[in-house]
Amino acid sequence: MTQRFGRLDALRGAAMLWMGMYHVFFDLNHFRFIRQDFYADPFWTTQRTIILSTFLFCVGFGQAVARQRGQDGSRFWKRWIQVAGCALLVSVGSWLMFPRSFISFGVLHAIAVMLIVLRFTGHWGRGLWLAGAVALVLPLLVQDPIFDTRLTNWTGLVTRKPVTEDYVPLLPWIGVAWWGLATGRWVLARHSWLAAGSIPGAARPLAILGRWSLSFYMLHKPLLIGMLLLWIRVAR
Repeated sequence: MTQRFGRLDALRGAAMLWMGMYHVFFDLNHFRFIRQDFYADPFWTTQRTIILSTFLFCVGFGQAVARQRGQDGSRFWKRWIQVAGCALLVSVGSWLMFPRSFISFGVLHAIAVMLIVLRFTGHWGRGLWLAGAVALVLPLLVQDPIFDTRLTNWTGLVTRKPVTEDYVPLLPWIGVAWWGLATGRWVLARHSWLAAGSIPGAARPLAILGRWSLSFYMLHKPLLIGMLLLWIRVAR
């Protein structure tokens, strides 16, 4: 019950490290040290898609691990409260810094909703693959202006992308998490060594980072912004 899935932790850690590096350049751009278009340039938008897909895949896989271990409700809801609380802090912090484009439904908000959905759909078995496919395709087929408000754009069925610093709607992204859950169920049932096998020494720091992903996510942005503000102040 205490076994760590080191390879899964390392994959999550790699996504977090890549995200941290991405945010370094994002913040450099925000403070005008560099000039890049993070909202339209494929070089940056593709990276964001890969980072987010990897992390949400790990969220789904992690729920497969929790299900296999028989995680009880108290542990689940304790973790959920941590994620939801951090999502609220992100909204407040982003509103203070970006009042016109604050984060109302970013990655942590999405994960908070997805964790509940994943917990109550984990028994779907092979149906998880179909559910994931439908979730990925549905936003391409169903779009309506009624979903374009801050109160409804979390669905993902929008006709235009909202003005916000981070937007991770339930659709299509829960499809990635569902596929992560489906993959996790299959791996744990047949080839658990793929997730729990040994990892090279060089990858162990990534595994450690992966175990503390929420803490890293919450701390790295304030630290980055703080260091850049300090640098600007000193440079003056």
